[in-house]
Amino acid sequence: MSTVRAMRPRGLAVIAFGSALLGAAAVLLVAWAAGWLHGERRTVVLQETAPAAVASAPRVRPLLGGTFDPAGIYAGRSAGVVTIFSVFGSGRSTTAAQGSGFVVSSDGVILTNSHVITTAGAGDTVAQPAGSVFVQFRDRDRVAARIVGWDVFDDVGVIRVEPKAHVLAPLPLGDSSRVVVGEPVAAIGSPFGNENSLAVGVVSATERSIESLTSQYNLVDAIQVDAPINHGNSGGPLFDARGRVIGINAQIRSDSGNAEGVGFAVPINAARRSMEQLLATGKVVYAYVGVTSEDVTPGIARRFGYPVRYGAVITSVRSGSPGAHAGLRGGSDQRDFNGTAFTYGGDVLVAVDGRPVRSASDFVRIVTSQLRPGQTSAFTIIRDGRRLSVKVVLEDRPQNPDGGR
Repeated sequence: MSTVRAMRPRGLAVIAFGSALLGAAAVLLVAWAAGWLHGERRTVVLQETAPAAVASAPRVRPLLGGTFDPAGIYAGRSAGVVTIFSVFGSGRSTTAAQGSGFVVSSDGVILTNSHVITTAGAGDTVAQPAGSVFVQFRDRDRVAARIVGWDVFDDVGVIRVEPKAHVLAPLPLGDSSRVVVGEPVAAIGSPFGNENSLAVGVVSATERSIESLTSQYNLVDAIQVDAPINHGNSGGPLFDARGRVIGINAQIRSDSGNAEGVGFAVPINAARRSMEQLLATGKVVYAYVGVTSEDVTPGIARRFGYPVRYGAVITSVRSGSPGAHAGLRGGSDQRDFNGTAFTYGGDVLVAVDGRPVRSASDFVRIVTSQLRPGQTSAFTIIRDGRRLSVKVVLEDRPQNPDGGR
């Protein structure tokens, strides 16, 4: 597993990940201080009273045509993409960060990344919001925005502008679960401060589990693209061929710090879930089990005598966690398998509430997107060759787990 690093001017970063790279990435000197802003390890912090209702998706028709038309996407969608300026600190130590975002409703709701509007990923114990946030539209008109809240687990930020302050062009949200490898995509954002820049490419992979810049948990289901993503693109939309937003551009993986063909976007389905919770309740909740796991493959199953070909073997169980209370068992023995270390002896997860678990990523995906704190779930496991059902009472995900999910 590669190391995640926020891109900062600290020598040669071997791997630079640009959530903070992409959005909060282009940090500008306002007074004295200069530097790259990143952020922290927090959940969600509410910065205003939650509105009574969740903003509905904009009623914008998909673009017509059966071919990929980047010029048409730009012409039809760029008015809904904005540049975001976040100001941190005060006095002589004031700094500003620049990222991207996009309008999602006619009442002024804008989606971006959490690291664009907070210090998430910069090493703080708790993410701190920007003191001021400004939104600049395509016509270069700039208006003030309010921070609604943020979710560092999926790196999603929500801000709001006064609808009367500027004409709004909401963008239609697509369905990221339907994204397939090879389909064309377009990204619009403000790389290096160059507002409303267009980049095109294809989806290189889906359902990537990647290290997060803004929390200790992996970002699941990330969309990998080869479209050039650079500093300042963070928070901007990733479009499909019909001009529907299928992701929020969030990270790059690079040896040099520049776009080199591996970019990642937060899937819009996950971002929509975070946005709806923030707008409705002021916080985002995630279920927590407190275990780490790794894949069971057919080769591993044959080598270690598992009666199933696929699953997620539990490698560790955090003390005091829901998994520990339920009696789940982690591995106790490191063994070599085809040149890699495999943790042997733990329970093998094969289903959660009847949903099949074929890999460690499947397990993380189910817990993250389909389970809720306080819920009691049935974990089907293989232990000593026997199939058992274990009841687990889920808790709210802690900020610093020192372990897995």
